[in-house]
Amino acid sequence: MPSTAFLESRFLIADADNPVRGVCVHALREHGHEIDQASSGAELLQCLHSRKYALLLLDPFHLGMNERELLQRARALDPALLIIVLTAHPTIDSTIAAIHANVFDYLLKPCPDADLVRSVGRALEMRARQARQEHLLAMVRNVMSELESEPEPPAAEPVDERQLGWLELDREKRVATLQTKPPLAVELTEGEVALLSALMEKPNHVLTCAQLAHVALGYNGMDKWTVESVIRSSIFRLRQKLEPSPDAPKLIHTVRGRGYYFAAT
Repeated sequence: MPSTAFLESRFLIADADNPVRGVCVHALREHGHEIDQASSGAELLQCLHSRKYALLLLDPFHLGMNERELLQRARALDPALLIIVLTAHPTIDSTIAAIHANVFDYLLKPCPDADLVRSVGRALEMRARQARQEHLLAMVRNVMSELESEPEPPAAEPVDERQLGWLELDREKRVATLQTKPPLAVELTEGEVALLSALMEKPNHVLTCAQLAHVALGYNGMDKWTVESVIRSSIFRLRQKLEPSPDAPKLIHTVRGRGYYFAAT
């Protein structure tokens, strides 16, 4: 049974050799794909103008255009297009053109059907992994947006005011005051207040990202990568607001591989 990723979309096969093109079409249709065909460079580009394809399989030789120009124009029409070159005429120039066009694979004719199918499957699995990563990043961005606009109530015991060293935190007003000359008042979001308060409640004590996410933000059950992304982004914003030199923090310190702590002095 073909994988789910291997059943996902329409391909374009461009080859001036009709019998070879027919063999490729048959091999890929056996795996559930819809296939369009082109026998020239001009026809190939017209197809790319007309619709979206998941993958382009082509032999750029004898398509009536310079190989490098053809691959460049195909890539310009669809920067995300998966491209596999299948050719009986490998040359240094065609190899360089393929590299510049960021092709996924470069196969030589005659190519067994099984090898072609495996190459296409690898290309689609790579695209599926990229899509999953993009989806996860979108989830993180949504979490960060919720943190800014509709934060969860903090799980830590509420504290209206807290002062450590040269920082005073007023939770009710959501203001942190740096005891500089003159004092500098900085407005914080609810999420930033909760995170800073959790750190200040245990000065000089290292809290992990998971502990901060649970105690300060009330987040439970999130995967480790998402938790770390949320907390690191929040710490970055706090440092930008509170630290005189964010790249050399004096208030919120990092313990690599463990977490963060608030310096009491």
